[in-house]
Amino acid sequence: MIEPQTVRIDLSTSPRGYDIIIGENILANAGTYISQRMGERRCIIVTDSNVAPLYLQRTEAVFATAAHTLLPSIVMPAGESSKSVDGLQTLLGQLFDRALDRETVLIALGGGVIGDLTGFAASIALRGLNFVQIPTTLLAQVDSSVGGKTGINSSYGKNTLGSFYQPRLVLADTSTLDSLPERQMMAGYAEVVKYGLIHDLDFFMWCDEHASQLMFGNPDIRIQAISKSCAYKAQIVAEDERESGRRALLNLGHTFGHALESVTGFSDKLFHGEAVSIGTVMAFDLSAQMGLCPTQDAQAVRNHLIRLGLPVTPPNGNYDIDELMNLMAQDKKASRGKLTLILTKGIGQAFIAKNVDPQPIRELWAHTI
Repeated sequence: MIEPQTVRIDLSTSPRGYDIIIGENILANAGTYISQRMGERRCIIVTDSNVAPLYLQRTEAVFATAAHTLLPSIVMPAGESSKSVDGLQTLLGQLFDRALDRETVLIALGGGVIGDLTGFAASIALRGLNFVQIPTTLLAQVDSSVGGKTGINSSYGKNTLGSFYQPRLVLADTSTLDSLPERQMMAGYAEVVKYGLIHDLDFFMWCDEHASQLMFGNPDIRIQAISKSCAYKAQIVAEDERESGRRALLNLGHTFGHALESVTGFSDKLFHGEAVSIGTVMAFDLSAQMGLCPTQDAQAVRNHLIRLGLPVTPPNGNYDIDELMNLMAQDKKASRGKLTLILTKGIGQAFIAKNVDPQPIRELWAHTI
């Protein structure tokens, strides 16, 4: 069995960092990992209706064995609909029904929706509860469980209500990826290759060589890919926890992608990672169109994603460019109504571009949709 890898996040804004532990079958020791760092606690597991049949009973047994007091678990409906004001209200109601106190630890067992929702609830319930991330999807293991961004969607757009609130521990069990549908694995991969596209040409080349092994279950490749992704994100978060500067680079493709998620109703019509894939291609195409990036680099990114089965154009639909532009203007990176995008000078050379002229973006949308 391959030894688990540990990535440490140390925060400049807080004396308390935390570990990301990555490996096969580490769920079996989840209760012990928590006891070692936090002592024996009252815990509430929050999961969803897809994950519960697969891992809830096993996780409850692990926590009981480690002598934690386990309050009744909460199972939310699967899908983005739970990541909403109504979903948050439902979760908070069930938490308070369990007579939680400030020593209670919330355990987010699931993908990005459950992690974001549970983390946000933890940040506001009783003015702050400890929580632990146990991500069960590739996207959550390399991105959403790490770095402390929590939140929900609203009528104003993707993740427009939320807080920066760090977990106490992240446990990424790579064996849970075996239960993922292929489409979800591919969607998660968009957040892996992103790290190479942002700052590391060598990692992009590594991904180009090993992506199929990552998708189809090579344990060592999975641990390497997740560890490398988390290590880069840990470095960025440590420098810029609240995204006032360099952390915005991690949003390569996201401004385009979030707009597409909004107009498709935050539904299974377009997964988050699929939207990021499309948005990443658009960011490279726009960069090439503006003379910033070699055309061959933009084409290489497009070809790489197509080869892996990821979408590079939006699903069929009636899109309104004005609506898409308005959604982009509401993006959290926007400043005083001016568009800020992550653009690139080539693979591994992303940068933050402020006050981007909207006209080339309109032209790109017209060409893309």
